Amino acid sequence: MAELAVNVDHIATLREARGGIEPDPIAGAVIAELAGAVGIVCHLREDRRHINDRDVRLLREVVKTKLDLEMAAAPDIIAVALEVLPDLVTIVPERREELTTEGGLDVAARVEFFADLAARMHENDIEVSFFIEPEHEQIDAAVEAGADIVELHTGIYANAHTPEDVRRELERLAEAARYAHSCGLRVTAGHGLNYVNVVPIVRIPEIVEVSIGHSIISRAVLVGLDRAVREMVGLVRLGFSSS
Repeated sequence: MAELAVNVDHIATLREARGGIEPDPIAGAVIAELAGAVGIVCHLREDRRHINDRDVRLLREVVKTKLDLEMAAAPDIIAVALEVLPDLVTIVPERREELTTEGGLDVAARVEFFADLAARMHENDIEVSFFIEPEHEQIDAAVEAGADIVELHTGIYANAHTPEDVRRELERLAEAARYAHSCGLRVTAGHGLNYVNVVPIVRIPEIVEVSIGHSIISRAVLVGLDRAVREMVGLVRLGFSSS
């Protein structure tokens, strides 16, 4: 059964819009857990545009479920991860000029580098996930690099405009999830998922978790964070029960 991990980056985005102290992503993480999230996700970017080092340290102290630190494979971010010791790191590509992560990590292009990074994390009891496109080449590379998990990039699916494009992307994601599972990897999914498009994703049996941030925080502005998370948890579970 798929579960929900909540990304709290956009709570920090609102805070940084005024350079103040509210809203607090740490408080948001607590509310999300109480509302049924099985994990908290945060992305410590190189430019610290939303989540900052202090946030990560406080989240490590507060989160009771699972802390997933999204990160580029940059030396200063690696150092923070090895200091804070999250339960999981998700390695993502990162460009300073992007508004949000724009695609999957090319693990195949630097397998040895990522294998060394994964080994360092494993030495500190940190699980490793790679955020990748739903492609066999990248799944094979993730296996070779020692991944525990792959998170399949759902952005193309989320941005598809026609029913045919949606169907095609769902089939591609489902096939990749089956293949990754057959390779011994746990499979998660994320990027661009919302209250409308999440159910078909969680109906893919091999996908055990979805990571959602922007849509939940956007709805929370209107109905409150507790309700927004509970509604998404309900949809994730509905998708499973209806499959």
